[in-house]
Amino acid sequence: MYVVRPVELTDIAGLESLAAVTMPGVHTLPRTRDKITAAVERSMASFAAHVDIPSEESYLFVLERSATGEIVGTSAIFASAGSNGTYFSFRNDVIQQVSRDLNISHSVHALTLCSELTGYSQLSAFYVRNRESAGYEAALLSRARLLFAVLAPHRFSDRFFVPLAGMTDSSGQSPFWDALGRKFFKMDFLDAERVIGGARNRTLIVELMPHYPVYVPLLPGDAQAAMGQIHPDGELAFNLLTEEGFEADDYIDIFDGGPILQAHKNSLRSFSGSMVRRVAGAEPGKPAEVPVSYAVAASNEQNFRAITVACPSIEASDAVHLPQAVQDALMVAPGDNVICVRI
Repeated sequence: MYVVRPVELTDIAGLESLAAVTMPGVHTLPRTRDKITAAVERSMASFAAHVDIPSEESYLFVLERSATGEIVGTSAIFASAGSNGTYFSFRNDVIQQVSRDLNISHSVHALTLCSELTGYSQLSAFYVRNRESAGYEAALLSRARLLFAVLAPHRFSDRFFVPLAGMTDSSGQSPFWDALGRKFFKMDFLDAERVIGGARNRTLIVELMPHYPVYVPLLPGDAQAAMGQIHPDGELAFNLLTEEGFEADDYIDIFDGGPILQAHKNSLRSFSGSMVRRVAGAEPGKPAEVPVSYAVAASNEQNFRAITVACPSIEASDAVHLPQAVQDALMVAPGDNVICVRI
């Protein structure tokens, strides 16, 4: 059994072990104990805060193996991207060029530096150990943070986006960065990531990045090929997010050219398909039905828990029948409300 819950101070050692195995260029977790501790403390303060308008809050979740207490994954959601500045990305544009004298008309793919994602809620920090064999627990980890947003919509924007790691080689170097960003920052990709700390909202981006459209055909072939492509380590996250309802193509990351997926909450399954149901005990001896797999989340902002469970369909019922072990994991009792959505 796996449970997704808010991070706690006792999880710091487990997060350190996860951070140690992520590869260069795929930034899902802070790398040092001090930064991990700061992220945990910030998340705990965000969960405890009374929020009227989403701002600088950051919510970090962990995937815990119930039998051992081991932390085997993380995911996060930032309430408002660029809350302390502006979130920058490249927008994919098409520029039409026409010459009447030569009777020539053609379209040119261009990248335009923009701040349109500022204020959206941002999903990040998705990582699950042993992703090659991951099952429903990976879907739960990705979806649980959105179920928290369903539960507490006042804490988040109506629009969400997710930047995914772009293509890098075995040493962490990015062909997109080498062709574009390096020309303006005069440093390697990993050095730039360290200097900026993974942020996309620093004033130095405005100071150094090109302000005019970048004509894609002028970029080297390997840089063009990398645009909108995800790092192999991000394929699981990409598949889960597209199944959720996120779409790509409009924006890419200004550093590695990785895709940025975005969606309005009404387009996401966690919002459109979520159901509030009353907890009831499992019914032993009831004739077997074909079980349906659901992500079930405790309907409590301050004590959020989410788990997967296979049970009879609840679409036509006002209750969900949960075994005692599941109730204990969610910290709920018969009569409490939970949020359910099909996986």
